[in-house]
Amino acid sequence: MITKGIRGAITVDENTESAIKAAVVELLGEMFRKNDLTEEKISHIIFTVTCDLNAAFPAKFARLDMGLSKTAMMCFNELDVPGALPKCLRVLIVTNCSEDFVPEFVYLKGADKLR
Repeated sequence: MITKGIRGAITVDENTESAIKAAVVELLGEMFRKNDLTEEKISHIIFTVTCDLNAAFPAKFARLDMGLSKTAMMCFNELDVPGALPKCLRVLIVTNCSEDFVPEFVYLKGADKLR
């Protein structure tokens, strides 16, 4: 068994707790569905948000609304690069998997510009 990373991103409608929660649930739900993930397969999850998203910690909603109570998670600020996509939440899920697993990355809403 090895570990691989699965990237994902979504833009958030506004800097509110409810909007960040909706974005986390939508993005993680799609990442889990497309990659056939369960919590047991996950090593850890890293969230980053742009500086204009500070109303809530994304990991809170992964724990409370997605039930990921045993997964190690951290939240960080994205680099504040001029011209970068605003109100963007990014996720890196590190999963324990077979060597032939091919991650399917997920970019939703305005974050589809990143790919």
